[in-house]
Amino acid sequence: MAQPDRLFEHGEMAAKAGIAEQLGLPWPQIEAALYADVMSFQRLESFEGYPDREALLSRYNVAQLQACLYRAESMTVDASEDFKTILRYAKLARLMHEIMAVGPSRYRLRFSGPASILRRTRSYGVNFARFLPALLACKGWKMSATVQTPWQTTAKLELSDRDGFRSHLPPADEFDSSIEEAFAAKFGSERDGWKLIREGEILRDGQTVFIPDFVFRHEDGTQVLMEIVGFWTPEYLAAKRRTLRQFGQHRILIALPERAVREGATVGDHVVLYKTALKLRPVLEALERSHAASRPGPQERKS
Repeated sequence: MAQPDRLFEHGEMAAKAGIAEQLGLPWPQIEAALYADVMSFQRLESFEGYPDREALLSRYNVAQLQACLYRAESMTVDASEDFKTILRYAKLARLMHEIMAVGPSRYRLRFSGPASILRRTRSYGVNFARFLPALLACKGWKMSATVQTPWQTTAKLELSDRDGFRSHLPPADEFDSSIEEAFAAKFGSERDGWKLIREGEILRDGQTVFIPDFVFRHEDGTQVLMEIVGFWTPEYLAAKRRTLRQFGQHRILIALPERAVREGATVGDHVVLYKTALKLRPVLEALERSHAASRPGPQERKS
């Protein structure tokens, strides 16, 4: 204040000027050093492990979100992209989950939270917190969580990939292998009436989940799935055969290296062989065979 009030002999500005003159320092420098012995007033001068202050602030904000999930009752994630990666991270975090389809290539994952039915809520809450940075590194999702508050009430935490939170984890690779990437580039988004969708279907039977690498969807609605096998072992192919039998009601193509067949590997019917790269022609021929098999015969059309 410019004028002194009834309690003080000098105004604020005059008092500050007098102190500055007495100490021989400008007032802003004196003010910056006030309460320097109090932790909450201390200034951060330097930090390690982050390229800039924006990255440090981003990591701090994500940590605040993670802390909220320690007391989550439930979480729902709607995913239209990267849901295979999201599911993989959820499994790595050992989260209890359910999956349902909510539209073409759109899925909803429901997670039971640490504050729902578990007694050791803190340890399970850490798993929820571990899952969040992985989710933030993915694309095409929105999340809603119900969390308990310290006041024995509940609150909603809602996030999406458009909210600007950045993960310290690298973005997930779009393709699992160079074979998948090269084939998708050659095929394009649509060819000969077939639309190519990467990881566009989740098949689930009990506790078994199968996500084929590609979905081919014909303009008449016919759908064919394709799984590309790269590196393999006899045990891996045996497990793959069991999975294919379990989901035998679906049309599934298997792309298998020729070397695997020469070494005695067998997967079953509907196999497309390749050497080092998956070619378009054998895949298109296999798609047409599946398409023809899906059409009703003459007797079926008459009835």
